[in-house]
Amino acid sequence: MAEERALKRGPDGPDPRHQVDELRRRIDEIDESLVRLLSARAACALEVGRVKKLLGLEIYQPSREADVLSHVQRVNPGPLNDASIKRLFERIIDEARRLEREAEVENTGDERTREG
Repeated sequence: MAEERALKRGPDGPDPRHQVDELRRRIDEIDESLVRLLSARAACALEVGRVKKLLGLEIYQPSREADVLSHVQRVNPGPLNDASIKRLFERIIDEARRLEREAEVENTGDERTREG
């Protein structure tokens, strides 16, 4: 791996501690991007939930969830394996569903829709 080779360079190469700091800064930037993307995804999920309610559809639609999980595994370039991607997206979907249900409770006051 290029990163490992770079860390093993001689005394004229980059300082490994500096490289770690730089890589950590890059991870922080990626994390910030992920948070923005997850928030945008959640906003879309809320809108989908609103439209589902207007159409009288259930929040949980197993076929759509299966489609999403299949899609994200198909486009996965690695290094995370498909099982890891699937687990991550199952959690993302669970949180989106929870958010949709909370929004439904707030909009209708129907406590029966609240997850407990």
